Amino acid sequence: MVTYKNLDRCSSFDSLKKIQAIKLSEKLSAQRIASFWIHHAAAMSYCYAFAPVDDQIIEKLQALADEQELVEKYRLLVEGEIMNTGEKRMVLHHMARGRLGKAVRWEGQDMEAFYSQEKQRFYEFARKVRDGSIRSSVGTPFAQVVQIGIGGSDLGPRAACIALSRWAVSHKRARLAPWFISNVDPDDADSVLSHIDLSESLFVLVSKSGTTQETLANETLVRERLRASGLNPDLHMVAVTSKTSPLAGNSHYLDSFYIDDFIGGRYSTSSAVGGVIISLAYGPETFEEFLQGAHEADKLAFEPSLRHNPVLMDAMIGVYERNVLGWPCTAILPYAEPLSRFPAHLQQLDMESNGKSVSRTGEPLSYSTGPVVFGEPGTNGQHSFYQLLHQGTDIVPLQFIGFLQNQISPDMYSEGSTSRQKLLANLVAQMLAFAIGKSDSDPNKMFPGNRPSTLIIGDELGPRQLGALFSHFENKVMFQGFAWNVNSFDQEGVQLGKVLAKKALGAINKGESTFDARLDALISAALHTSLKAHMQPDTAGKE
Repeated sequence: MVTYKNLDRCSSFDSLKKIQAIKLSEKLSAQRIASFWIHHAAAMSYCYAFAPVDDQIIEKLQALADEQELVEKYRLLVEGEIMNTGEKRMVLHHMARGRLGKAVRWEGQDMEAFYSQEKQRFYEFARKVRDGSIRSSVGTPFAQVVQIGIGGSDLGPRAACIALSRWAVSHKRARLAPWFISNVDPDDADSVLSHIDLSESLFVLVSKSGTTQETLANETLVRERLRASGLNPDLHMVAVTSKTSPLAGNSHYLDSFYIDDFIGGRYSTSSAVGGVIISLAYGPETFEEFLQGAHEADKLAFEPSLRHNPVLMDAMIGVYERNVLGWPCTAILPYAEPLSRFPAHLQQLDMESNGKSVSRTGEPLSYSTGPVVFGEPGTNGQHSFYQLLHQGTDIVPLQFIGFLQNQISPDMYSEGSTSRQKLLANLVAQMLAFAIGKSDSDPNKMFPGNRPSTLIIGDELGPRQLGALFSHFENKVMFQGFAWNVNSFDQEGVQLGKVLAKKALGAINKGESTFDARLDALISAALHTSLKAHMQPDTAGKE
């Protein structure tokens, strides 16, 4: 039977804190760089040679992972243990891409069969849309698919669609162009709708509860635009929702595809939330390959040895950086333009999961938990925030991602090298520069170095590699949550703002006061004459 305990009650953590930190610039060697690698899924590799660890620290991290029984807790999770303690739910996003242990049943339903059946249903629907069997209300084939959702219904699927867009073109799988509407700001929907032909557009409404305020507001806007264009909205929309929501089996949708409460939004790209739009845009076979890559990485995560388990090593290095070295942030730096929105997905995944200050049982914690996550593709970031990363007062651990080949375009030679070679040269140079630094008599040109990084690298970014990347970071967050003894699978911090917004909206609609005078003042400032007055040019004393 596993034991759940706080990090600061682990004897191995006390032992880890007593080990002196290494100076990375003194540890780097050709031998270290050649040997600090771990095989990853989808023919990728993970390098930790530039991480702030040595053999002694790794040994202590292994002891901590063993004491916290991280792999055992992972096994319990995939076999249906209640791991979302706040909402008293199982956590089954792994099962959406393949079973990893014993069968899991809920209210008589085999959950693996449920996810598989839904997948086959939206695969069949996608095939009919893609071959023209299902058409728009005016008989034209669908050419665009637009996902309406927010949070996990947007960030992960959007990052995945962008990452695969050019790959799908090169492999002749691109059929429907994917678009996304998420923000309740109508300018978001207007921007998308102004770029597409509504008569050939299919909309995927994603809301597990069927009551998400922003999503329903955008649905209403889209339906009104469809009607104004002489189109039947019911023949241009499908829903991804739960079986108990008002959207389920609703005649106002071409079809409804089902998800459940055991897959949280930020973990849901492997479910119908990501699967419907990816299958429509790039084909069911592309989504299937995404799931295969994720499942392969999920299986690797059972390896108990850090030196053979890339995600467990990554997770424990992160715990060491956060709780021993005291670094509060981490940067995701993909040297791959297709991953331009991947850091935004990882912000939600990590910060919504492990941004907790109480344990699984509600006990206040005395140590730090999830870091602040940010990022941008290289080399753009080099001309943006890398200044702070190199010479700022805080050390920020870095996670690089790179690929050896382009997805579609041929390499162009200029000044003796190709564009891909230039990109990879920048990646390697940055890792070295951060670790080694640079001495200079001019303090303004001195780089302190000792700034750590890790690297995930592969040959080409395709659906299998992308699935493995999604799995890697989901499992990293999971392992760190177990190490910190927090519930990584609820998000109460998101709910308070929703509750206040609903109350404020009700007060605005009724012209009534809210429950809080401070909120009254803000509403007045935002919606009535005070804001307008502040925005007017100052004409006092002028003729």
